[in-house]
Amino acid sequence: MKKMIALVLSFATACSLTACGNSAPESTKTSSTAPAGSSATASASAAGGSEDSFAALGDFTMTVCHAQPEGNPRFVSMEKFAADVAEKTNGHVTVEVFGNGQLGTEKEMLEQVVQGTVQGMRGGQFDFSPRLLMFTLPFLSNTRAQITALLQSDLAKKVCTEAEEATGTVIINLCDAGGYRQFSNNSRPIKQPSDLAGLKMRTNGMKTIDLTFLTLGATTTTIPYADLYMGLKTGVADGQENPWVNVEGMKFYEVQKYFTEVNYQFHPDPFYVNAAWWNDLPTDYQNIISECAAEMGNYNDQLIDENSEKAKQVIIDSGAEVYVPTAEELAAFQKACEPVYQACVDEGICSQEEIDEMIKIVADAG
Repeated sequence: MKKMIALVLSFATACSLTACGNSAPESTKTSSTAPAGSSATASASAAGGSEDSFAALGDFTMTVCHAQPEGNPRFVSMEKFAADVAEKTNGHVTVEVFGNGQLGTEKEMLEQVVQGTVQGMRGGQFDFSPRLLMFTLPFLSNTRAQITALLQSDLAKKVCTEAEEATGTVIINLCDAGGYRQFSNNSRPIKQPSDLAGLKMRTNGMKTIDLTFLTLGATTTTIPYADLYMGLKTGVADGQENPWVNVEGMKFYEVQKYFTEVNYQFHPDPFYVNAAWWNDLPTDYQNIISECAAEMGNYNDQLIDENSEKAKQVIIDSGAEVYVPTAEELAAFQKACEPVYQACVDEGICSQEEIDEMIKIVADAG
């Protein structure tokens, strides 16, 4: 897909974008076909020349963004989403995708969605929807089936519904942000909780990551994802936590020596869409985009499962040391992290009843 050369966005105000350079309008509805150079287009003639049932609904442009580089499951699945939406709307909805953090940090991108200067973003950014953090409790689950059960639960749907009132966004899909997350650092192998004591660990500012590291005796420093490689290389942080696919994609193994496959946490990957833009869409387009977003989420999770072990092997082949804890060692980490659950209740992230509900969902998933 062709990439747009530049997009100048202002998120000081939630103004509409003008047709300037390659900028996309906040909500484009015209009688013309989708513009040339779009990320994904299709036409009625491509569908066999049949009558175009969407022509009367008008044309829309949906600019979406995320932080992951080419090859990452999020990047690949977002490209699929753009192509699917174009095909199923006969090119009347054009999705323009900006990956690799082109439009800023995840927080900056979400701010742009809230203000309406872009229509959507995907990423584990929960500053405006902190209740989603309940699904990131350490050692809450340990299988793909359990992750899927949590993210497709009535509890998850309730939390996503809360986001529109709180932020002015609609979460149209909730998938996995990258798989289970691992520890790494440059000082020593981490085989037991006490090995984290005194290490300065990078976080993205997420409360449950900070609480976990602080509970285990580490200190934390916040570094944006795009700056993390240099932060590790220059010693701003001793270590970090990320899934294998992120470590491989961002080449963190080049600046980290010791990895521990602790599988301590997964992150939901919400697809935020500006609520005002979404509510102005014809219902037919809403249904198609929602369907394509669900397919995108399933494909994303499939890619994570297919690529995690391959990514781990790349890290091993690089010369980095990967330690796999025994069951007893993992149990020690789990026990040490138990205070994080009560801390999340105290912080208002979730209630004890919701924790009990999540534990039951996980148990029922097997």
